[in-house]
Amino acid sequence: MSELRKRGLVTAVICTDPFLKLGRAQSRVFGVADLPLIVIPHPLGGISLEKVEGRAEVAIPEFVKLIMEHAR
Repeated sequence: MSELRKRGLVTAVICTDPFLKLGRAQSRVFGVADLPLIVIPHPLGGISLEKVEGRAEVAIPEFVKLIMEHAR
């Protein structure tokens, strides 16, 4: 992901709330401190497919927004 971001591609990491701090730290370590992190509700494991899809529906508009901002 970091290499794609460094090459100028629109990228983001989708993570749940408990992993936000780790995601920010890792983006700095890999040299892409500006990497967008899209936060969705926790957890993902142990829930129904419908609930996972619901979480994806939260992330999709955020990623589309990133794409549109990059296209300008």
